[in-house]
Order: sequence, then C-alpha cells, then structure tokens
Amino acid sequence: MHLEQPLSEKEFDDLDQFLLSDRSPEDAMTMDTLHGYLTAIAIGPETIMPAEWLPRIWGEDGKQAPKWKNPKEEERIINLIMRFMNEVLITFEVAPKEFEPLYCEHQVGNDTLIDAEAWCWGFWEGMELRPNSWDPIWESEVGELMRPLYLLGADEIEEAELPEVEDPKKAHQLALDIEANLPAIHRYWLPLRKPAVETVVREEPKVGRNDDCPCGSGKKFKKCCGAETS
Repeated sequence: MHLEQPLSEKEFDDLDQFLLSDRSPEDAMTMDTLHGYLTAIAIGPETIMPAEWLPRIWGEDGKQAPKWKNPKEEERIINLIMRFMNEVLITFEVAPKEFEPLYCEHQVGNDTLIDAEAWCWGFWEGMELRPNSWDPIWESEVGELMRPLYLLGADEIEEAELPEVEDPKKAHQLALDIEANLPAIHRYWLPLRKPAVETVVREEPKVGRNDDCPCGSGKKFKKCCGAETS
C-alpha cells in the first residue's frame, strides 16, 4: 500500500465541487455518500478492484460517465478518488478507532445534529457489490452492530422501525453508534477477507495434448513440447 498524502483542503473541495457540478452525472455520489461507499469496500468481506467500483460512483448502473474537459482532468479526479480511498484503507490499517465517517450536520432547533443517511446509503451501495458475501456478519456475534447501518442505509425498512430514524435525535444517536461500531465490523472481516479474484487471460489458445504441437515439428503436443511440461 502506498502511503500517499491525505487530500489537502483544496483537493477535497475540488473533488466535492466536481461531484456536484453539471459535468458529473445527475446520480453521481456526493462526498459523504462516496466516503460511506469506500468504507464498505475497504472493510468488507472481499477485496474489490477499482475497475469494478469506480464506475458506480457516477451512477448505480455503472454506465454513466462524467463530461470530462480533457484526459488530464479525468486523470486528476480519478487520482483524488483513489487517494480518498487510500485514506480510508490506511486509517483502518493503522488506527481503526480513529476513523471518522464523513457525516453531514444540520440544525434542529438549537441543536446541531448529525445526518448520516447519505453516508449510510453509500455504505449500503458498497455492500451491494457483494451482498451474499456480507451475509455471515448478520448472523454473527457482532450482527447487532450492523443494525444502525441497516436502519439508515437500506432501501426499505419495516414500518415499525421508522420511528427510530424519523426522530432526528434518534437518527443522530444511530450515527454515533455506527462510528463506534465500525472498528469491530472491520475486525470481524479482517481474518475472513478474501483477495480479489483476477481472471487470467491467455494470450494464445490452449493446446490440447492430442493436437499437433505448435512448434511445427509435426508431432503430437503430448510427445513434443507438452512432454516437457507434464
């Protein structure tokens, strides 16, 4: 893992403004949603390659793309996203208890409360990349720690659960619970995490053992070059 510098305030603002600009697709993630999305990918059950998760930043179907001014701008924005991801990865590797979700705040009367829904939607989107792989944690000893993420992030929750999220003070507490729970969720997956599955592409078609040897000798592959590898 490359220890790159965290995003500067200007770089953070540049990425934020690009995601909100007219040149980003309408369904592109905002910074808080993106941070939740990257967090789920960083701490979840499988390593997922950027080629898979990057396109979904611009829209759920992964088929949208920004209107880049030029290749240099595309390279810079993608680089900022990758460094944003690296910050998440490094924090969980070095000091998971210091990880802070990028929540929004809003005023309710005289209180400044956390609004974590957008962050949690992003986290849920990250989980949706490998929904079946996340299944074991729900039945595990830390399953209850996932409940606040479900309440604030799932597309649909039970009607009886709505009062838990519709009250701003209760939603604020759920956000605090999520921040407290993330290190344990990360710890649960750490020994179970699967590496990325890479597809090996053969540059040449495989030669059958009874085919003529491609070296041109006229012999069967199994009695020529194939004999050396068997």
